[in-house]
Amino acid sequence: MTKQELFDEIKKKESFLCVGLDTDPNKIPAHLQKEEDPIFAFNKQIIDATADYCVSYKPNIAFYESLGPKGWESLQKTLEYMPKSHFSIADAKRGDIGNTSNMYAKAFFENMSFDSITVAPYMGEDSVTPFLMDGKWVIVLAHTSNKGGLDFQRIVNQETGNYLFQDVILKNREWASSDQLMFVVGATRAESLLDVRKVAPDNFLLVPGVGAQGGDLQGVAKYGMTKECGLLVNSSRGIIYASNGEDFADVARQEAKKLRDEMSQLLDQYL
Repeated sequence: MTKQELFDEIKKKESFLCVGLDTDPNKIPAHLQKEEDPIFAFNKQIIDATADYCVSYKPNIAFYESLGPKGWESLQKTLEYMPKSHFSIADAKRGDIGNTSNMYAKAFFENMSFDSITVAPYMGEDSVTPFLMDGKWVIVLAHTSNKGGLDFQRIVNQETGNYLFQDVILKNREWASSDQLMFVVGATRAESLLDVRKVAPDNFLLVPGVGAQGGDLQGVAKYGMTKECGLLVNSSRGIIYASNGEDFADVARQEAKKLRDEMSQLLDQYL
């Protein structure tokens, strides 16, 4: 999916919502446990319920690989079931030396056909550039919303005056254009998007933390939106676990629609 195609889908749906499929067997409604593949049965109904209101799906790979071979099978079926019009994100946070990253890229892009993957850039160019395959996106961790993110990301470089995460963004922008490179920026620190946009004015940002984690969608749009929207805002638990009863899919649809409706207003306001 190209940057223009993603923006076209955002305009069509009036939404920049990404639904996170952090599917936990312990949180799946009880009536699905009798299914042959409860994980896929749950994901299938979530996708059916939310596809009208989102432009992207983001399975958190840890929730699937923790289940061994059956988890990988559920993930593959989920990926194949996603509408092709939706941008797929393998939230794997991989990052290693070049030959290992090449194998990760082959796994998620050639064998599983995801559109994108999240990457940890700590090992530098070796850990990022192998994922830059034709037609694929790399989504680099930049300024995350977890408490530990402050341990390193906001250290000031005395030579450049930049925060470490800003220098990480600038270095990554030397390796790929905004047609292939996104950054992860947490929603719970919306004002930090100003610092991100100073060094990444035209990249799309994947913004987790809206919903159950308390992120502010209004602030994210105010500080982060570009003329091409430039945002994919993720909500996981706030949508998929809004109900644990037999009505879980209907309630998930309602929550996704609420976010889409708010996003529609923000798009009208800022674009």
